Amino acid sequence: MADKHSLTRILHVTFNMGFGGTEQVIRQLLTNLDPQRFQCEIACIDGEVGAIGKAMEADSGITIHSRQRGPGLDWKTILWLRRLIKSGRFNFVHCHQYSPYTYGWFAHWGTGAKVVFTEHGRFHPDQHRKKARLINPLIALTSHRLVAISAATREALIEYEYMPASKIAVIYNGITPLAVEEDRKQELLTELGIKSGDVVIGTVARLDAVKNQPMMLQATRTLIDQGYKVRLLLVGDGPERENLEATTQKLNLNNAVIFTGFQSKPADYLSLMDIFLLPSFTEGTSMTLLEAMSLGIPTVATRVGGTPEIVEDKETGFLIESDDQEAFTRAIKNLLDQPEERKKMGSAAEARFEKEFSVEQMVDQYQQCYGASSAH
Repeated sequence: MADKHSLTRILHVTFNMGFGGTEQVIRQLLTNLDPQRFQCEIACIDGEVGAIGKAMEADSGITIHSRQRGPGLDWKTILWLRRLIKSGRFNFVHCHQYSPYTYGWFAHWGTGAKVVFTEHGRFHPDQHRKKARLINPLIALTSHRLVAISAATREALIEYEYMPASKIAVIYNGITPLAVEEDRKQELLTELGIKSGDVVIGTVARLDAVKNQPMMLQATRTLIDQGYKVRLLLVGDGPERENLEATTQKLNLNNAVIFTGFQSKPADYLSLMDIFLLPSFTEGTSMTLLEAMSLGIPTVATRVGGTPEIVEDKETGFLIESDDQEAFTRAIKNLLDQPEERKKMGSAAEARFEKEFSVEQMVDQYQQCYGASSAH
């Protein structure tokens, strides 16, 4: 066991540790950092630990602090964070997303800790803010390291947040590859009424307007009308669920579309898919896209955000322009018409995942951010 005083101590500041891409990245990072050299804790500023956080506390014994910030810039929360940094003798404050970065940056002054900031994605549409032009160059220059999860996210930080290009590194998200439990897979196919001739298309995502799920419903209707035996599997929940269910009914797709609702083990459902769909209006680095690739599933996705850096068009799947219904449906049809090509693309996706998006490469680069390279 490493001497506690020789460990590099890192406080990760985030909104909460519920279900989402950022939370998944934090979990992958913390559970794979070298425990002989790094010790991490998490501070949530939105008042709840969340499901992923609770699982981390139970499985890894990671300490999670939480406090509900008040409206505006809440100085009490900044002082709370500052006390945590000082009492925990943290060497680094690693902030995930912009608001936690603001809190972590103000809190770190005079503590001796260094600030690392990771931008995990952008809102759609992106916009310039006067306040950002004034404060961001200052907070960026006085931070240890800035990280973007894709080249597209890095460009957005430069253009919309006025952060200096020389300070921003790109570190792609990495995950542990998923493993399929064959028994569970068969059980689910039976449970959901998916027959052996059906081709399963679908996604794992929050049911949210930014994910543009109506495009999948429309594509499913067109494909069925053209004689294809497809089932659309929508794994997740969110504010758009009611609207999507109404559209499903309107398109007379009740027998073709499966809404699973929120699932704590979405990987089981992902393993049922023959084609993964990602028609979002914006994406950072989609964790479920990486999970699909790790299972050897080809993707049809929109050419937005960090997605073109992950999906190689016509190699590991198809990229189409945002909100192009016709091109989206045609790309799915291409994969349905060519099962051998689909298999080939799936294998290429898995190989690309192993080379570029493993958890080891992500962890290695963050360890270098903290001033230590890994022993991988």
